[in-house]
Amino acid sequence: MTGSTRSSGGLDDRRKRLLFRCWHRGTREMDLILGRFADKEIAALTDGELAELEHLIEVPDPDLYAALTGERPLAAEDAVPLFARIKAFRAEDCDA
Repeated sequence: MTGSTRSSGGLDDRRKRLLFRCWHRGTREMDLILGRFADKEIAALTDGELAELEHLIEVPDPDLYAALTGERPLAAEDAVPLFARIKAFRAEDCDA
């Protein structure tokens, strides 16, 4: 998979912006992890979860990737509840 499989049609501007940013992180590994998660979940995220995603996309790629792969823990201030969902999604996605 090389890009989004979800159209941004029907999404509000905030969700469109987040979907784009999840697919354009800077490293391909993070594009695939966050982009796939966003493709599947962006329409259903609550306002609070959108805020958490906005926070997580500001975490530098090496730090977020290391936390998602279990190499090292995420900094406490970045460990928002949505992180656990993304990590679980990544594990499921890798198993598929």
